[in-house]
Amino acid sequence: MGIMKALAGGLAGACVLTLVHETARRLVADAPRMDVLGMRAISKTMEKAGAEPPQDQEELHSWALAGDIVSNAVYYSFAGVGKDALWRGAILGAAAGAGAIYLPGPLGLGEAPSNRTPKTQAMTVGLYLLGGLVAGAAGYLMGNKKDD
Repeated sequence: MGIMKALAGGLAGACVLTLVHETARRLVADAPRMDVLGMRAISKTMEKAGAEPPQDQEELHSWALAGDIVSNAVYYSFAGVGKDALWRGAILGAAAGAGAIYLPGPLGLGEAPSNRTPKTQAMTVGLYLLGGLVAGAAGYLMGNKKDD
């Protein structure tokens, strides 16, 4: 039961992260473009596997968003449930934000989508931190004495 609650919390964090990111990228010029990194990652991975990535950018974007939600939900589920879930979620979110800034370049995905300006960097960390806090808060609220 604790695993399902942790996954539900992770899914809540991932959905909030994606919703806020998609809204911000439409409204704020310096918003991070994690969707672009996801599209690049899918294309590169498929090409290395000998498969043809989707040529339609809207379809590739949908794949990237779905991949982001699934991978972030699993990641944020490590916040768990119970009284310490909020702290774990905050740490996971901050670490994901830092990783989103520093890892894309070395992974060959480009730096600009998450590292373009100081404002982009701050929003990147803030978005992932928000996702971790939501996951942790959900885990905290779903926790009970038996799970602690």
